[in-house]
Amino acid sequence: MAYHKDTANLEKMLLKFLSEPDPMLSMLQWLCHKMMEVEVENKLGAGKGEHSPKRTGYRSGTRVRRFDTRMGTMYLLVPKVRKGGYIPFFVTERKRSEQALIQVVQEAFVNGVSTRKIERLAQSLGIESISASQVSQINKELNEQVEEFRNRPLENTYPVIWIDALYEKIRDNHRACNMAVHVVCGVNLDGKREILAIEPMYEESEASYTALFDNLKKRGLQNVWLAVSDAHQGLIAAVQKSFVGCSWQRCKVHFMRNILAHIPAKDKESFAAKLKQIWQQPDYESAKRYAELLIEEYETRFPKAIVVLENGLEDSLQYYEFPEIDSRKISSTNVLERLNKEIRRRSKVVGIFPSMDSYIRLISCYLIEYAEDWETSRCYIKKDILQQIITRRKAA
Repeated sequence: MAYHKDTANLEKMLLKFLSEPDPMLSMLQWLCHKMMEVEVENKLGAGKGEHSPKRTGYRSGTRVRRFDTRMGTMYLLVPKVRKGGYIPFFVTERKRSEQALIQVVQEAFVNGVSTRKIERLAQSLGIESISASQVSQINKELNEQVEEFRNRPLENTYPVIWIDALYEKIRDNHRACNMAVHVVCGVNLDGKREILAIEPMYEESEASYTALFDNLKKRGLQNVWLAVSDAHQGLIAAVQKSFVGCSWQRCKVHFMRNILAHIPAKDKESFAAKLKQIWQQPDYESAKRYAELLIEEYETRFPKAIVVLENGLEDSLQYYEFPEIDSRKISSTNVLERLNKEIRRRSKVVGIFPSMDSYIRLISCYLIEYAEDWETSRCYIKKDILQQIITRRKAA
């Protein structure tokens, strides 16, 4: 009896799908939603609205996600999970960045890259053949998504931004050149991280960095409390001119490397252990006192290293202006270093990119995925901490 009932229900569903403009796409969309429900129930240990002692988490509404398939494009209502986030398994199996890699294969052919290299790259992606129409459609959709992401409106205030550069071999005017692509990451007033910019630069200068920041301002960004980067003079000048009242934090990790470059190999480990203590002090005054003691102890033995330390010390201590925030999060560009490492892991599959457009397309697609993970993960800086700082700054 139950068998006949299930068959009747299935027939009703099929008749419903047949009335849709695209029955197969509608059926696939329904199936995807059912699979997501099963996957989320297993992840949380309980069904929607179900009371269960085995429950391990809770839902938090849904988010719309575009999903491109061979049958067509559909928009899924993906369940949001409060802790840990959730991405459907059938989406992670075919991410945007993999589509971008397919496009790189085609563009590499056009630009005369070795056929043998292309075959190896295609095989590593599981691609046996790809038609011109498939590539054309992939390119169009990817370009639209990338342009929308790179030019989306920004919020007015990002308390902290991090700026760092990636250097890759990219073919330009028939020559393979080392080119810079700058990635800017920020944390908004809700405490969530965002990718703010992915911009290529033919040179690192005050003018190029000013153009980068002007573009961010055109998209809505006006206020920054703290900018974290390495000590490129053009970047520093651009930050000071573009964001009045913004403090600049010299990345302590880059700064330490600059200092240790003047220390003999046999003394590096012991000196580095003492040097790190500067940025582990509980407050600004303690850090200054410890640094002065270190300078007195080593100014005769390592004069060049001490000069570098003295000249850059103040800029490396700006994070102490924000004692409410965990110093490990704002005293260096480590948040971008980890991101860059993941990007390089993906880009080294290609080697030399056939064009800057193909590189930007690939990296942007990867960063879109990363941004979505950040959106569903826990806050990088707690919202109430940022509100405390706002109150303190207004009272000052």
